[in-house]
Parts: sequence; structure tokens; C-alpha cells
Amino acid sequence: MNLRARLTQPDILIAPGVYDGLTATLATDAGFEALYLSGAAVTYTRLGRPDIGLCTASEMADTMALIADRSDLPVIMDADTGFGNALNARRTMLTYERAGAAALQVEDQTYPKRCGHLSDKSLISCAEMAGKISAMADARRHDTLIIARTDAIAVEGIEAAIDRAGTYIEAGADVLFIEAPRDEAELGRIANTFQGQVPLLANMVEGGATPISSAQTLQEMGFDIVIFPGGIVRALARTAHDYYNSLKNAGSNKPFTDRMYDFDGLNAAIGTPDMLALGKRFDGTS
Repeated sequence: MNLRARLTQPDILIAPGVYDGLTATLATDAGFEALYLSGAAVTYTRLGRPDIGLCTASEMADTMALIADRSDLPVIMDADTGFGNALNARRTMLTYERAGAAALQVEDQTYPKRCGHLSDKSLISCAEMAGKISAMADARRHDTLIIARTDAIAVEGIEAAIDRAGTYIEAGADVLFIEAPRDEAELGRIANTFQGQVPLLANMVEGGATPISSAQTLQEMGFDIVIFPGGIVRALARTAHDYYNSLKNAGSNKPFTDRMYDFDGLNAAIGTPDMLALGKRFDGTS
């Protein structure tokens, strides 16, 4: 089932954040139906830097291609601002499609952008954003969804965000993502306004501007997709911090072994036995 068809189903779609082949493999094995490739997560892990527009389109596409090698699940892919004007957004659509993306999320911040839960964001005009959406829709060669994100709540308020979102639907957006609602009332306002027009996406960021809600709660409100884009990075970063400190202090991994895969455990998780068996089919010895 492709992503568009899945979004016609009544149950909310949970898309966990991934950032490489390993996390994509583990998330797929956990039983999820879709994945979310976050620009923030790639920036955090590949660059060790904050989400302030430093990651490039080519770095994102390279990451997407590696994930597509490890998982057949549809991937919602962060396209930031389209990396420029409408022509850049067209090229981003083509590049991301070639890499294997099932959906592109594009936002109405100025470039370079910053994380939707950081302060001091700024926006392009509503008309310019609508042009980017139309350009991306015109360029796509497959049934690739366009997810239109507006960051207007933090800049212009909820009313402006609602107005912008309506314009983006008219421009051709397949899914709507109003970033960083500040409370359940604003979440409810979004759902009540747009439910039934296009699928609605909610973003859960630990410590961000939006209160963390369960998938079931968001489904009952009227949302169709919930993403947890950076949770895996925060979890692994905390684990890595604790691991390195433990190793430095103990001079051994022994105190940490109950929080780690051993050699065989990791090989099982990444499919080493299956790969070795596959190799034997083609090495002329079996």
C-alpha cells in the first residue's frame, strides 16, 4: 500500500524519525508502516550541529538513498524550504523522488531556516510559498505527496497560520502541517478547521512548543499522521553520553553491558546471518 492509500485508512499513521540505514532497519523491524527522515536528525548526527539550515539537499538525498536500500517502507522526507526559490523546490522534488522519498515536506520559512521549535523564525510571503508548492506539484513524476508546513503560529499567530494553510491547500498541497501549536486548543482549532479537506500532520517534539500527545489522542482530535522526528537522536545521544562516561570512568564496557547489544545481538539485528547466507548463493561454493 502506498502512502496516499494508507492515509485513506481510519487509523492514524505513526512515523518515527530515522536518520540512517541502522535506525531505518530497527524502526521497520519494530512494525511501523512509514518512516520520517528529519533534516534536524541528519544535521544532529552527520554534522553534530543544530538545526539551523546547515544540512544540504544532497546530504539529505544521499541519506534517503541509503535508507531506501534497507527499508521498503514509505519515507516522509524533510525538504526544508525547498532549498531556495520555486525552481530550487522543483529540483528538490526530482532529487528526492530519485532517492526514494514517498512524500516531501516543505515549509514557508525564509532560508536558511531553523527548527520549528526555536524562536526568531521568519517567513516568506504566502504567495511565494504557494508558488513553491505549485512548482513541486508540476515537477513530480510519481505519486509523491507534498506536505505543506507553515511556521506562522510563532511569527504571525494562529489566525495567520490558518489563512496560510488554506492557501497552501489551494496551491496543491496533499497534506497539511501547521507547526508548533502551543496547546490543545490550537491543536483542536487546526483539526476542526481542516479535517476532511486533506490529511493533517502533527509533530511531537520532546521539550518543544507543542504538548506531547499520544497517537490515539491526536487521532480522536482529527489528525491523520503523527511524526516523532528527533526522538531517536535524543534517546541515542543520551545513551552515548552515558556510555562514554561509563567507559572513561570504568576503563571497561562491563558496567554498561546490560544496556548494549553484544556482538551476536547486533549482528542479528542488522541481518548479518541472512547476508552471509545470501552471499553463499552467489559465491560458487553452494
